[in-house]
Amino acid sequence: MNVNYSNNNAEESACKVTETICLPDSDLPRVVIIGGGFAGLALTEKLKHKEIQVILIDKNNFHQFQPLLYQVATSALEPDSIVFPFRKQFNGYKNVVFRLAEVEEIQASSNIIVTDKGTVEYDYLVLATGTTTNFFGMENVEQNSLGMKDIRDSLNIRHLMLQNLEQAAITCDDDERDALTNFVIVGGGPAGVEMAGALAEFCKYILPKDYPEYPSSIMNIYLIEAIDELLSTMSEKASTKTLKYLKDLDVKVLFNESVSDYDGSIVTTKSGKTIFAKNLIWTAGVKGQFPKGIDEKHVVKGNRIRTGSFLMVEGYENIFAIGDIAAIITNETPKGHPQVAQTAIQQGKYLGNSLLKIINDEAVKPFEYKDKGSLATVGKRKAVADLGKFKFAGYFAWLLWSIVHLMSISGFRNRLMVGFNWAVSYFTYEKSNRLIIRNFKPKSSVNNPKK
Repeated sequence: MNVNYSNNNAEESACKVTETICLPDSDLPRVVIIGGGFAGLALTEKLKHKEIQVILIDKNNFHQFQPLLYQVATSALEPDSIVFPFRKQFNGYKNVVFRLAEVEEIQASSNIIVTDKGTVEYDYLVLATGTTTNFFGMENVEQNSLGMKDIRDSLNIRHLMLQNLEQAAITCDDDERDALTNFVIVGGGPAGVEMAGALAEFCKYILPKDYPEYPSSIMNIYLIEAIDELLSTMSEKASTKTLKYLKDLDVKVLFNESVSDYDGSIVTTKSGKTIFAKNLIWTAGVKGQFPKGIDEKHVVKGNRIRTGSFLMVEGYENIFAIGDIAAIITNETPKGHPQVAQTAIQQGKYLGNSLLKIINDEAVKPFEYKDKGSLATVGKRKAVADLGKFKFAGYFAWLLWSIVHLMSISGFRNRLMVGFNWAVSYFTYEKSNRLIIRNFKPKSSVNNPKK
């Protein structure tokens, strides 16, 4: 039997047979938000305590701070330092309800979404579903490599790295040892650059202590970029400085190269080069992810949903898209706005104000993105910053990067944990406990156990 409960009084509730997923009974306009990333969370925060019923639906019960995923992957931070439970975040928000479910379909004609747990009706629907790793149709690469889009990916990278380093200490085969200790990172954007820098510091400062069986020089790190510069969305100065920092850390940067195949042991590039490596981390691209039900004619390059300047999905009157999934295509933004956290947060806050005005039949102004600058780090005391006309690198850029990221993490406890770990690492280069909690196997090994 399908039930629903009334929550007009927190202590008393009555059940009604109305919806499959049980929700508090309310006469307020209902805004359903799919996805609790930066955009969805910013929107929820903007609508808290307002005369609106907010339903946040996510397949995870936590928000994750994606800019620091690479530090979890390299044992610099523990996973619980950068994730924060939604229910703790929303404690005291009387008009906000969280439901753990995965949305499968949007039935726009009847204002219903279908999840793996049941259906939910909405007055206004907001898609904040973000992106997933884009392997550009290369099945072998997808099966044998690892993306870095959520906390599970980071833990998979960590476990695979430690497993391979342990196996390298066991094997007597020199070629096998080389492959186990070679790391290839594909993509020279912020995620790839930061991952390469963190791995290089792990190799320089942790490997000699943990694995005295072999020299740290055995661990080779390759960064492959398809064009002729790193951090292509930042300034030329940032790109040049980043390249210098990586070379100082002995990272081998390959420009104008792209991966064409990877079988789990051999990386093949389009130019014909081969690299023996059992560790390949893919940061070369993303694509939008959202449930079926949106007309394909409104989907643009990168699997993003085209919206108007008010973030309303084209062709719909009460469906909006924000964050990485949204694409406002104009002469000024022919490719949409950048898929970064500051865009998502600004759009979430903007839509929160806009929805309140729409509900009250007030005029709404178009969304205007304000670029607050870009930051990227390449290890301790090494970072680059583009802040409008000010472009600088080095210690001050790294300090600014640290402060901005630390203050952006959800929860005082999480900020304290991250700050403490960074302080310890600053003086000792020590990482968190390098534990193999579970045996990780790539997709190819799971799908083909004989391989």
